[in-house]
Amino acid sequence: MTDLPVVRGRLTEARALNDLTWLRVGGPADYLFQPADTEDLQAFLRALPADVPVFPMGVGSNLIVRDGGLRAVVIRLGRGFNGISVDGNTVTAGAAALDAHVARKAADAGVDLTFLRTIPGSIGGAVRMNAGCYGSYTADVLQKATIVTRQGELVELSSDDFNFRYRQSDLPEGAVLVSATFQALSGDPAELHARMEAQLKKRDETQPTKDRSAGSTFRNPAGFSSTGREDDVHDLKAWKVIDNAGMRGATKGGAQMSPKHSNFLINTGDATAADLEGLGEEVRKKVYETSGITLEWEIMRVGDPLK
Repeated sequence: MTDLPVVRGRLTEARALNDLTWLRVGGPADYLFQPADTEDLQAFLRALPADVPVFPMGVGSNLIVRDGGLRAVVIRLGRGFNGISVDGNTVTAGAAALDAHVARKAADAGVDLTFLRTIPGSIGGAVRMNAGCYGSYTADVLQKATIVTRQGELVELSSDDFNFRYRQSDLPEGAVLVSATFQALSGDPAELHARMEAQLKKRDETQPTKDRSAGSTFRNPAGFSSTGREDDVHDLKAWKVIDNAGMRGATKGGAQMSPKHSNFLINTGDATAADLEGLGEEVRKKVYETSGITLEWEIMRVGDPLK
């Protein structure tokens, strides 16, 4: 790949991605671009040859990069994109702001975004994946978001433009989300912080938070409405069908389905991306054989396997 645009941020060739993902696996990207600010990102995308693919990457909390790496320019937003501001019941956050930080700052101002507190990752990923828990979803509170298109244009999108679904949304190909604005209900700051502490305690009791994981591995095999909310009629959980298939604690190389929560895929220390994805596929096969249910990956897998 040659003749890439001059940037004010940082552009690194053949950058390994393993240390940028929570699972600590993955080969190199052709380039990693860390823009200085929105204008730097716009100028880069505007000048980048149209046939060069880009891959926006958050903090890597829901991602497996395959061992052969990624034939693209990976765009990772940093300090210029992590601001958080509150105006009444409206919270605006940069795409690189951590979900937990947004939840805490909102609570300080008496705004209820508490569901974000236990969601690993950043705001860009939360919007992209319609992240949610405790019955609340990003789609419920998102008012608007700003993106930079693959052509370098700054565009504002409404919540409806995302066509939110369970753990999914629609974004133009190659677009990079740079900020999001939320509107939520008011609450007493002390009560909001207490609720978040209780949520953290429950999470630590039931999930392998001390291990290298990427959160839930598979989507729950249940019915969901068009807005992404779980249908009350269905309560089947991925961990339950994995347990029923006898795959809790299953291993492949350095990968393991967590004994503590069987829908968490963990790197026990020396797993490769192939170990992790391979074990996940074994789980999917076993679940289908035992229950007829096809589990769908919640973790994104990108890049090329080793040849």
